[in-house]
Amino acid sequence: MSTPAPPPFRDPARPLDERIDDLLAQLTPDEKVAFLHQHQPPVARLGLEAFRTGTEALHGVAWHGPATVFPQAIGLATSWSPDLVRAVGAAVGDEVRVFHWKDPAGVGLNVWAPVVNPLRDPRWGRNEEGYAEDPWLIGVIATAYGHGLAGDDPTYLKTAPTLKHFLAYNNETDRCTTSSNLPPRVLHDYELPAFRAPIEAGAAVAVMPSYNLVNGRPAHLSPLINDVLRTWTTDEVLVVSDAYAPANLFGLQQYLPDGPTGYAAALKAGVDSFTQDGTDPTATVERLTTALDRGLITVADLDTAVRRALAIRFRLGEFDPPELDPYRALEPELVNCPTHRRLAQDAARQAIVLLKHDDHVLPLNASTRVAVVGPLAGTLSEDWYAGTLPYQVTALDGIKERLGQVEYCEGVDRITLRIAGSASYLIVGDDAVLRTSTDAGEFDLFDWGGDAWALRSVRNGRHLTATDDGELVADQPGPNGWEVKQTFRLVQSSNALLVQHLHSGRYLQVDSDGTVGLADHGTAFELEVVVDGAEKAAELAARADVTIVVAGNHPLVNGRETEDRQTLDLPPAQDRLIRQVHAANPRTVLVLSSSYPYAIGWAQQHLPAILWSAHGGQEYGRALADVLFGDHDPAGRLTQTWYHSAADLPGLLDYDIIATDATYLYYRGTPLYPFGHGLSYTSFAYGDLQLSTPSVPADGEVRVRFTITNTGDRPGTETAQLYTRQQRSRVKQPLRQLRGFRRVALEPGENVEVELTVAAADLGFWDVTRDRRCVETARHSIMVGRSSTDLRLTATLDVRGEQIPPRTLTRLAATSFDDYCAVTLTTASRDHGDAARSLEPQAWLAFDDIMLEATTYQARVANRGDRPATVELRVDDPLHGELLSTVQVSPTDELVAIAGELAPVTGVHTLYAVFSATDVVLESFTV
Repeated sequence: MSTPAPPPFRDPARPLDERIDDLLAQLTPDEKVAFLHQHQPPVARLGLEAFRTGTEALHGVAWHGPATVFPQAIGLATSWSPDLVRAVGAAVGDEVRVFHWKDPAGVGLNVWAPVVNPLRDPRWGRNEEGYAEDPWLIGVIATAYGHGLAGDDPTYLKTAPTLKHFLAYNNETDRCTTSSNLPPRVLHDYELPAFRAPIEAGAAVAVMPSYNLVNGRPAHLSPLINDVLRTWTTDEVLVVSDAYAPANLFGLQQYLPDGPTGYAAALKAGVDSFTQDGTDPTATVERLTTALDRGLITVADLDTAVRRALAIRFRLGEFDPPELDPYRALEPELVNCPTHRRLAQDAARQAIVLLKHDDHVLPLNASTRVAVVGPLAGTLSEDWYAGTLPYQVTALDGIKERLGQVEYCEGVDRITLRIAGSASYLIVGDDAVLRTSTDAGEFDLFDWGGDAWALRSVRNGRHLTATDDGELVADQPGPNGWEVKQTFRLVQSSNALLVQHLHSGRYLQVDSDGTVGLADHGTAFELEVVVDGAEKAAELAARADVTIVVAGNHPLVNGRETEDRQTLDLPPAQDRLIRQVHAANPRTVLVLSSSYPYAIGWAQQHLPAILWSAHGGQEYGRALADVLFGDHDPAGRLTQTWYHSAADLPGLLDYDIIATDATYLYYRGTPLYPFGHGLSYTSFAYGDLQLSTPSVPADGEVRVRFTITNTGDRPGTETAQLYTRQQRSRVKQPLRQLRGFRRVALEPGENVEVELTVAAADLGFWDVTRDRRCVETARHSIMVGRSSTDLRLTATLDVRGEQIPPRTLTRLAATSFDDYCAVTLTTASRDHGDAARSLEPQAWLAFDDIMLEATTYQARVANRGDRPATVELRVDDPLHGELLSTVQVSPTDELVAIAGELAPVTGVHTLYAVFSATDVVLESFTV
């Protein structure tokens, strides 16, 4: 008796499209709707297992127990080593597969990584999740990590990487309701390239939209998803919503009237999977079913989305015989295996940046008497997207392994809290509950910046937290969880202190019976310092040859998802610690471990050596020791500008990096540390710069050759960086832009020739006058050096491109402006198109190089104010230029076409559209 043939969708010999068609045809409409939720149910009659999207794998497998914890994403990028990053991605992908094998329902193979949002502003709460402020470098690193996650098999995916978060997402403050202003050049030259590179390379097969709005439209409804993003590849791209974002469309954002309308709009915009209500699909199924019944969507719309999900499932090998899948046989012992531990140490080591080095204070040697101080010296912390640390090698551990015993203290104050005007103190009882007593309870006080403090009981070594019912207990290892309940604000009130619980906003209050709880009005306390942590650290420092201060942030406090920073300053108590230790011992080395840049101007001016890395994972301490003791040259290089102060930055919510001179591309000041910065224990010389040709056409390329020589007496690793600058242009160009880099390891006296290639097409930019990329005829500076400001070699290259011609009013989109004042971008219609909206009276748009002549035109405008308004058309000056026409606009929410006529004028001019009032919207002028 012959075995029946498998259905076509289970036949791996058939083309993928044919297999998807077969399976799709067998699903009922109800089953298709069910497949649009994050948790896709099984279909027993077809032998389909359950499938889920969304396993967090940013720098290790997160939320599923102990797994190898690699450095934070920003730390991986700081290595400037795509090979290393790809190896880390491969290790994480292996561990995802093992966790999936153990728990198929709980751990899916669609991984939500990497994050490719450009790090435009270092105050962003999720700074540690990204890679760089340069979109090209992001693309290189994300492609490497994505390839590692996806695996090398030509047929099967190890995991299905998902890029986060599309688009223009860099603020946590009101993130679900703020709109990112994204003019066309910022969109096409800065935001989109970071997403495009990994998708074009096949290193990502899915994308997650962001919570925010972009130019007034929710990112989950962006026409860019279908119109642009999906044009970058011939493969299917799965688009998964961010968690609970679908309900925002008709909830927080009030963009659409109800759930069915919101879900239908998202589906049509290209969202294929709705991450809503956790594992409960009920509301999602109801909304989509209602949308289908109301004719808002069709079965064909369902098919389009389900096809994309099925394509990923097929590529993951789900419907094929197990023996064909190369990733099904991975051993469970791979999780935190010795190879992955060594890789974690190597990754942490390569992520360390030497920011400053004077007086040969480093590297240390085995006879150096070292004191180690600081609140981060003896602990490691997990961030929200880290895995559970299987073990910890702290900075103190790593140094102790080298030296044996070292003197150590945390450098934090030990305090008591006494009820003002009484003899009663707060104390932690044997049951860990906070109460009062005439005995003084002692607490270690941690300053994490942003006016956030943590209290650790000396009695039991646990941190004070508030339970859901308002009880105060000391039972936590430190700040943790999505809702951090272990931080407090110390509010000075007259001569006493109020202690405010940050998460609840309520205050510690002592009742008449001595019970301590939370209330709207708190009890006043007097804080008494029992041990001055900075003074104690200074005493240790004075006895040492070298003092290592390990400082930085807690990754779940003052800068994390849902919380932006207000300043770039170090926590005040940490700053005081560093200053007092340095006063006691000038040979003080600052080791910063943080999720983001700090403004450390005082340290840069006074300390002989400063190192920085992101939080480095389980092997951080050994990696740090490798660098401190000179076993490895510090090889990390910054992927973000470090500023002197937040005053050097534009507003956090202003995404127009061109207009605001933001990021290393446009910043005109002198940074504290520039993009690409990182020192070595040795020195390097650059020379012999040669271009393969002095001139290239727009479709040509130039090979750039130069030599690097290790001129010091130690082996070292250098990252040579190549930048370009267009010397003349119709538009504002970056001051410098990264085009390539090469890491080289050199012995003393050794030299190497480096060759990097620059394609002329990559020197182009988005031309707003014609809505396309353009390579101008222009001269470019070719610059090679150690960072974006330490440029050692320069040459010039002539590019034979095109001249952008003057434009006419045939159709002038309002968004194609060259300059603007008090204008933001908004929606032209609910589904498609952008327009310009005035933010105050006398706001204006400027359109350069307009060929003008007397003509009749139509302006598409709206007036969302309550009084009549005008749009004046002037030439060459928004206030005093000749008035050509005035468009009278009555109050109306919808865009309307209003005819007008230009006064006689000839020649090429700058045309200004000047708005008389707030909330006037202009979409276009058309002859």
